[in-house]
Amino acid sequence: MTEKTPFRLPSAKLVAIAAVAGVLSGAGAVWFRHIGSESPVQGAAVAEGGLCEGAANRIASLKPFLKGQVAAMSAADKPRIVPLSFKGPEAKDMTLADLKGKAVLLNLWATWCVPCREEMPALNALEHEKGGEDFEVVAINIDVGGDEKPKAFMEEYKIDALKPYRDSSMGVFNVLKKEGLAFGLPATLLLDENGCLLAAMNGPAAWDSEDARALVTAAAAK
Repeated sequence: MTEKTPFRLPSAKLVAIAAVAGVLSGAGAVWFRHIGSESPVQGAAVAEGGLCEGAANRIASLKPFLKGQVAAMSAADKPRIVPLSFKGPEAKDMTLADLKGKAVLLNLWATWCVPCREEMPALNALEHEKGGEDFEVVAINIDVGGDEKPKAFMEEYKIDALKPYRDSSMGVFNVLKKEGLAFGLPATLLLDENGCLLAAMNGPAAWDSEDARALVTAAAAK
């Protein structure tokens, strides 16, 4: 039997797909070069106890890697921790603090979002290759309702490296929207090992590309 993939389109075409995708369930698949200061929530993002003191240097070191297939990702204006709560594997309540110790590519997706569906195999490939003690792709599904749709999608298209992170309340998306970090889906954050924001983007990317691998390698370096 031929292995099934979502649409059999090369990952390099993802941005072009997003550009013509239009409005997805009320959320446009759009992206911006400047992040993090347009409409922040008062007191929502915090630099806890000096955890982000060294992240400014990390952000500066990553800027040369924001090119090619990940050129749409923008460096954060200032490193900070954005408080996010979601469900982990086995419906365990989690925050970013539970991921401390590893760099994280945090991605919000939904089964109804065409660009999201397109980039999931690439995210899966990135986790296969780079995932481990120092790095993880954390793809948080925000479908409302039960777990059936995202679970069925991941099984059908053999998304086997990504853990089942969920937020059916869409609370994570709403926090990122208020922080000026999410304007539609997919939305992606790059975080350091302390959960400090390094860079972000709206729209899809070819996460299985050499550019993406180089970026996450640099982000995970300690």
